[in-house]
Amino acid sequence: MQDRAAQPALVVRRRAPLAQLSAVLGPAWGAIMAQAAAQGASPAGPPFVAYHNMDWQDLDLEIGMPFATALRGAGDVQATTLPAGPAAVCAYTGPYDHIGAAHDALQQWLVAQSRQPVGPAYEFYLNDPVTTAPAALRTNVLRMVR
Repeated sequence: MQDRAAQPALVVRRRAPLAQLSAVLGPAWGAIMAQAAAQGASPAGPPFVAYHNMDWQDLDLEIGMPFATALRGAGDVQATTLPAGPAAVCAYTGPYDHIGAAHDALQQWLVAQSRQPVGPAYEFYLNDPVTTAPAALRTNVLRMVR
């Protein structure tokens, strides 16, 4: 468990099937970086995806990056705040196509602890898949809880 502070972020909201996820993420993060650069800002943490549903054929996603201070959104890039409060986190190492096991393990832990998840499921990507072998990719799977 973690107690998280609220954190400003920029996000792009998209719907996509799981098979097209990798094609959606890069352009969204690129648009966020361009918007941040125009304001002289750099990310203050790892990129993330918030999953508002788990419908693999029609995922409802917020693709984002956190920042130290609030930034202005424009166009598809919107300003938001990552929520504050208690969060359950599962540290996962391995290829993205097996990350479902981390979501399942986190859900089982929440049930065992009688905790209720609140809001979307988050994945925070801790290293770069371009320069990191799939087996060494590190991701924090997070759920805010009550």
